[in-house]
Amino acid sequence: MLKRDLIMKIVMKFGGTSVGNGKRISQVAQILKKYHDEGNQIVVVTSALSGVTDKLLDNAFFASTKGKVSLIKKFKTELTKKHHEAVKDAIDEPKVAKEVLQILDHRIEELEKALIGICYLGELTPRSIDYISSYGERLAAPIVSGAIRSLGIASTDYTGGEIGIITSSDYGNARPLEKTYELVKNRLECILGSQVIVITGFIGENENGIVTTLGRSGSDFTASILGASLKADEIWLWKEVNGIMTTDPRIIPEAKTIPQISYSEAMELSYFGANVLHPRTIEPAMRERIPVRVKNTFNPEFSGTLVVAEKFQCKHVVKAISLIKDVTLINVSGAEMAGAIGTVARLFTALANAGVNVVMISQGSSESNISFVVSEAHAKAALKALHAEFNREIVKEINSDENVCVIAVVGAGMAGTPGIAKRVFGALGNSMINIIMISQGSSQYNISFVVREEDAFAAVRILHDEFKLYNEN
Repeated sequence: MLKRDLIMKIVMKFGGTSVGNGKRISQVAQILKKYHDEGNQIVVVTSALSGVTDKLLDNAFFASTKGKVSLIKKFKTELTKKHHEAVKDAIDEPKVAKEVLQILDHRIEELEKALIGICYLGELTPRSIDYISSYGERLAAPIVSGAIRSLGIASTDYTGGEIGIITSSDYGNARPLEKTYELVKNRLECILGSQVIVITGFIGENENGIVTTLGRSGSDFTASILGASLKADEIWLWKEVNGIMTTDPRIIPEAKTIPQISYSEAMELSYFGANVLHPRTIEPAMRERIPVRVKNTFNPEFSGTLVVAEKFQCKHVVKAISLIKDVTLINVSGAEMAGAIGTVARLFTALANAGVNVVMISQGSSESNISFVVSEAHAKAALKALHAEFNREIVKEINSDENVCVIAVVGAGMAGTPGIAKRVFGALGNSMINIIMISQGSSQYNISFVVREEDAFAAVRILHDEFKLYNEN
């Protein structure tokens, strides 16, 4: 249950679908007004409008490769039109709308100059990519703040760097430095409650004041950083779904919302394809044991899913079935691998140096074979790195299979409960679904395995039925 009768300090993050256009931003402002009028202290984190970040990245790439200023001029016109229309639909107060439009036009001018510079240089660096991609949120935040002000509520928008999110210089995947938490607290606490504060998600600054980004979907991460800094009562992530589901409702329409789940379970799901939460979102919240609530912008009265430190006991030992598509299984084998010290280290060092992230790993006790899964986008780089590293020395064969999916069965109740693996693989075996690879961590919260792509949806349905997840928790 929501703490309706209490005044709360809440960090609320709204994703790209929630702020997709002006009409949706207007709806967001009404939601915020309701909770503000109840006396709650609110900090808002906003994503970019729908599709804007992808367009920014596409045009940055075009600028560096085609070098046509005319394309940049055309993009500027489209971007201006999209955001001006959003202002028209979201902000009724003419004076506020005029102020916001001036801010937007100034920032779009800045963006245009940066893109033209990339055109002439013919070069797109990671630092430039972060700078360009930051404009999605930097254009959305003034509109969200303006929509709030047009309802008679004081509001100011800030970038992540302005309020103290200081990060490493790992462009595209920056991490907050420890001093971030104290800086954010000092800069925001004094104005908290006097207004609704709007912060750009996804972006920060390094110690030299250069714009950095926290990675795609990093707005959730921003909200968690702010929540930990301010020791919020809860962090609310507003999505287009009713919370964390027992599985993807596009596969099983009968999938249910999980009312409560632990940090550890949520992290397992986030790493294994449940796109409701960013994989790193939970980390800052965990350090202060702040509950994270996942709610639906389009069904705001629904309580959603609450993510907490404690393991919530329910009748289901399994909480959810997660599916990862667009992956590649790579097998590395060779009889000489057995007992060869350092082979695994060489293998994963080569992958790390190539920027390849490994999703899951399995090795047989013979030590002559290692299997692992990477995202499909990383498969070519992974194979190239491995062939270069080993060149048929020790490793005799490296092969891959793209026609696979990963399924993860997740639940804290699985730990110490005999027979879960038997039920999982027995149910699949009875339906003649072959398991290609299996991996289970020592936490016992997750059994992950690889199946053929054509069997994946059926496997999810079978397991969802086996553990009766269509019933209420």
